[in-house]
Amino acid sequence: MAWRPGRPLAKELLKVGVIHISNVEDANSGYAYAHDMGIKEMQRRIGLKDEQIIRKLNVPDSDPAAIEHFMREGIAQGANVIIATSWNYRNVCEKLAREFPGVVFVNATGDKRNETNLTHGFGRIYQPRYLSGIVAGLRTRANQICYVAAMGKDNSEVTGGLNAFALGVESVNPAARVHVRVTHRWFDPEGEAMAARQLMEDGCDVIAQHCDTTGPQIEAQKAGKWSIGYNSDMRGEAPRAVMTSVVWNWGVYYTRLAQSILDGTFTTQPYLGDLKDGMVGITPFNEELAPTGAAEAVDAARKRMESGEFDVFEGALETNTGRVVGAAGARLSYEEIASGMNWYYRNVIEP
Repeated sequence: MAWRPGRPLAKELLKVGVIHISNVEDANSGYAYAHDMGIKEMQRRIGLKDEQIIRKLNVPDSDPAAIEHFMREGIAQGANVIIATSWNYRNVCEKLAREFPGVVFVNATGDKRNETNLTHGFGRIYQPRYLSGIVAGLRTRANQICYVAAMGKDNSEVTGGLNAFALGVESVNPAARVHVRVTHRWFDPEGEAMAARQLMEDGCDVIAQHCDTTGPQIEAQKAGKWSIGYNSDMRGEAPRAVMTSVVWNWGVYYTRLAQSILDGTFTTQPYLGDLKDGMVGITPFNEELAPTGAAEAVDAARKRMESGEFDVFEGALETNTGRVVGAAGARLSYEEIASGMNWYYRNVIEP
């Protein structure tokens, strides 16, 4: 059943196809797992049957032909909504949205939209990144913290999160340094684990990450170090290392999206969630590992962000090359954070 702009859709006619970069059943694939938890939450809250969800797994984001094949396959199976969960799916979404005006295309983390059936959704993930930096800064004993990054500083999504983390570290521990190692792949279990090992060999005692799997967390546990998870709560995979995790609560967005389609109120205005609406967050602390004072410091910073009193990227910010970005009394716009952040903050050490 085709969807039509501006018209309600009966719940029993909604069929959602979801394109994933990896397997969703294994919590070790944190990124896809987090998205699927969001899909399941949406399904539960809206009241959809299992047959109304179509999952396409292990779809490589580097292969446009494969991406298109699986999207078309989902549409042929009756999907009138396609949710593409990787940034690199965005161009295929744009192409097929023109061909299938009766299908809603949604690119999580993307940047493409049109006026009828193509949109994207994301969140201010840098907010909980800052909070997790507070935890890392208070925990480190070596004042050497490592960060496994999927992409380099030319990618604003990754760089914005890393810089926010580094600012959080500095807010409680100006002497600490954040060492980054880039894998150059969004999903690379072996590369992520290797980067973590190399950073720990260089003296880091806290591991954080912007990558898809639990590899760095498991390596931290093996080495007797502390860690900050990402995408989903990673305490289950490394309970002796993970102090907390920076998480996406994709169910907030996916429920809102599905309900708007059912109501006939869907628009292609991009969605940007934050701490306040619960789209992004930080998990409860592992009380055995979290440093003294972390809960109070994180709670105070969270309240200031949610009230609007404080923003992560405000004032004159010095880069690690000595350049100054921003100005006293001013805040960087979301556009500058999301698409113009190609620099590292002053306490970030590159290899």
